[in-house]
Amino acid sequence: MCDDELIPPSADMTEDEWLRRDPSLGEGPVGQRVREMRALRRRSVLGGVVAGAAALAVLPGQAPAAAAARTREPGKFPLPTGPNRAGEYAVLLTGDAGTGEESQHAVAAAAREVCTAQGVSLAVGLGDNIYENGPESDHDSEFASKFEDPNSGLDMPWLMVLGNHDCSGLIPGSGGDPSRGDREVSYAKSSRRWYMPSRYYNVALPAAGGAQGDPLVEFFALDTNPVTSYVMQTDPHYYWNGPYMRDQRAWLDGALKASRARWKIVLGHHPYLNNGKHGSAGSYDGFVIGNYTSGIHLKELYEEVVCGRADLILSGHDHTLQLLEPTARTGGTRQIVCGAAAKSGDGKAHFNHPSTWQNFSDHGFMLLKVSDRAMTVEAYTVDVATRRASLAHRTRTATPVAGARV
Repeated sequence: MCDDELIPPSADMTEDEWLRRDPSLGEGPVGQRVREMRALRRRSVLGGVVAGAAALAVLPGQAPAAAAARTREPGKFPLPTGPNRAGEYAVLLTGDAGTGEESQHAVAAAAREVCTAQGVSLAVGLGDNIYENGPESDHDSEFASKFEDPNSGLDMPWLMVLGNHDCSGLIPGSGGDPSRGDREVSYAKSSRRWYMPSRYYNVALPAAGGAQGDPLVEFFALDTNPVTSYVMQTDPHYYWNGPYMRDQRAWLDGALKASRARWKIVLGHHPYLNNGKHGSAGSYDGFVIGNYTSGIHLKELYEEVVCGRADLILSGHDHTLQLLEPTARTGGTRQIVCGAAAKSGDGKAHFNHPSTWQNFSDHGFMLLKVSDRAMTVEAYTVDVATRRASLAHRTRTATPVAGARV
């Protein structure tokens, strides 16, 4: 949810139950947003409402002939096939970017200058790609105004994950309708930048010399929404213990076991550990009960499947920049929070997980650099007025933790 939105008072209430329990909650700014969401959308939808509705009726994995033709028109920006001249993959990290406002444009402009100088060939978008409600179809004009236009010149594939605002239900940012994420998967077919072949997926990049041998780095992109929503899921498919999350967990467990990459990196919008105001999985926003709002089952997923197997967990959700320390609790896995690409935090730490560096006030982004020798993370803060980036911190590790657990 946005920082200015109310958090439902019960972890397991549906959105309608929340409003029925206290009707006065629906009379303020949140109520106005609810009424607007119930009304017919007035935003322009590329291709028209009828065309958008027809596209959404297609089953996952299928596409109408017109959409299939569109995917062949623009060439996709290709995934990098090898390290750059410095012998490393340089990757742009951003999160919570999709506002379309000046701050997003400023961060993207600053990142564009740094990426050009650093030989960046891949980007990661850590969710909340389309504020505040997610797209209304796979042709929504907000894909242009809140992703393509701000990122013009950042001409590379973007590994995208779903955030809670991308899967809004009745309440903006609730994560109450995960099925809305299918629109972003579908949009990837027609965008040169947007890479999201499915709701969760993995991408392996080869070491120097091409595809022969073990990958240098592998990314595992998760959909964390069904186990972190601010309201109870109403579709049994997306229950915290439903078929979707069971399948995703089994996939992640198997993919991490099977991976032979030197470096393994998990991407998920919601963090495992976090010193910002949203808090950590298992007690998000002060909730410690229920199967959804607290994120207790995402905590289990991270601890039982990811920690000690992946080198990094990269997350957004909190509008801050944090490089947390790998600890015994995490099995050597480092949590990074990078969610300040369009919104900034409240200026203070709310928790005290050990950190290498953190910033709760500024907009910014990060660069991840991966070679066969080391993995480096550089954190940049951005002055929105001048659109200039400043390198604020650099941390380097030469010892992978992947493989410590099987």
